[in-house]
Amino acid sequence: MELSGVSPAGAADAVSAMRQVQTTQNVQMTVLKKALDIQKSSAAAMLQGLTGPLPLATEGSVGTKVNVLA
Repeated sequence: MELSGVSPAGAADAVSAMRQVQTTQNVQMTVLKKALDIQKSSAAAMLQGLTGPLPLATEGSVGTKVNVLA
């Protein structure tokens, strides 16, 4: 890469643009993480409301040793 053709103003503009892109990406990641946290808590609340207390199975080979719904 040859640097003789790069002006100081052009280099400063490039650095500024890169910082702006990085800031934008950081904001997008923060928003995504918050959205995933909200989705996680909403899904957990919905599942708790749907299941309620379920009894263990008393016969058969599935669910008699471990309650997989708890």
